[in-house]
Amino acid sequence: MDEAISIAKTGRLGHGEVASRATHDHGFSSQRFREVLGHYPTGVTIITAIEAGGRPTGMSIGSFASASLDPPLVAFLANRDSSSFQKILRANSFCVNVLGVDQQSICRQFAAKGADKFTGISWRPALSGAPILEGVVAWIDCEIANVFDAGDHQLVLGRVRALDIATSDSPLVFLKGGYGGFVTGARRP
Repeated sequence: MDEAISIAKTGRLGHGEVASRATHDHGFSSQRFREVLGHYPTGVTIITAIEAGGRPTGMSIGSFASASLDPPLVAFLANRDSSSFQKILRANSFCVNVLGVDQQSICRQFAAKGADKFTGISWRPALSGAPILEGVVAWIDCEIANVFDAGDHQLVLGRVRALDIATSDSPLVFLKGGYGGFVTGARRP
């Protein structure tokens, strides 16, 4: 999973990630910060793009959100040191692929460093050329509108150019270090 997920949710440091376990001047440790934030569920997405030369690239992201209805904007956070993220920035456009509850293995595949993340993955191009992964719940094709510094991450705003719902499956959710789904209409007894 992207460092944004692995650090904030699992409490484990990702490769190349520098984080102190010591208590900072704000009164709590990085470990405590990750533990508390791990109690907030996030959807899991794969951000994809096409590199110069036509090669697909992508990364797992758990920090995706709608940012504005007018104009239609979405946002995600990515570790600024991620090589996949740097490729996506250079592409200047991307596609958000909302994973379904049964696509946990795809999340893990796109979280791996150094491997060909598209091995065995079927996809088709969005209008931008960025990959729409087969079997996703929904996809959102965007161009990069702005990028902001956010500590050890960068916040990307994407201007939505096209989008669609691909299946009626439940989305993949990450919570307390594990994956699961969400059942709508469920109520406590």
